[in-house]
Amino acid sequence: MVLVASDTTAIHLNWVMVTLLNHRDAMKKVQDELDTNVGRNRWVEESDIKDLVYFQAVVKETLRLYPRAPLLAPHESVEDCIVQGYHIPKGTRLWVNTMKLHRDLKIWSNPDTFDPERFLTSQAGVDVCGHQYEFIPFGSGRRSCPGITYATQVTHLAIAHLLQGQKHHLQDR
Repeated sequence: MVLVASDTTAIHLNWVMVTLLNHRDAMKKVQDELDTNVGRNRWVEESDIKDLVYFQAVVKETLRLYPRAPLLAPHESVEDCIVQGYHIPKGTRLWVNTMKLHRDLKIWSNPDTFDPERFLTSQAGVDVCGHQYEFIPFGSGRRSCPGITYATQVTHLAIAHLLQGQKHHLQDR
């Protein structure tokens, strides 16, 4: 399980950095937030993350755009039911398509656009724990990812350390 968690976390770290490198304004905001809340005389600590609200929004937005699990673990209906007019027979295997859900126009405005501010305004109360079904990067309920705490801590600390006091940029070709 640790290997699975570290692999998906490493992939997410790559996506966060690639996204920030392609959105320099967002990277600058994160670096400014780090300078303001932590400074450059010490490393970011886990207790600092709660004060880095824009940075948390960037991490959430990256999870929304590039979910580590485009399809969640399969579920099985335990009884016949009707969902939005569709008959689902007992025993049907069901898959949740998080990639589609996280880019659904009915839920997200400009769903294909990187916009961390959405998690500070219209989606401010949405967390990564699966309590709101429009955003479930780690699944939800009993089958949610057991490594959610590990993944979020590692992601926040690793990216913060990479950005703290350093300038990153893409070279022009």
